[in-house]
Amino acid sequence: MTYTVTLPGGKLWTPQFAEHIEEEKCIGCGRCFRVCGRDVLQLVGIDDEGERMAVSLGDDDDDGEYEKKVMTIANPENCVGCEACSKICPKKCYTHAPAEA
Repeated sequence: MTYTVTLPGGKLWTPQFAEHIEEEKCIGCGRCFRVCGRDVLQLVGIDDEGERMAVSLGDDDDDGEYEKKVMTIANPENCVGCEACSKICPKKCYTHAPAEA
């Protein structure tokens, strides 16, 4: 059984929670981070050895240290299932799924 919410108009809605981000597609643009008000996401830099380190959005000073920047789901427990991150993602990196009750 999945979580379902009855909206004020009486319509049923099933939240779809952020489950996975395809790093191969992600360009680290930060659009999803900016639209999420729940502190779910974290931008990380990946160096040529595969090491990961947290990066601040707009932190251009350290661009030379990273092979690539990607978004990660750092705090999945904060997700409310609105899918705003997926809707704004230009590369369609997100996978969402309902939560089991």
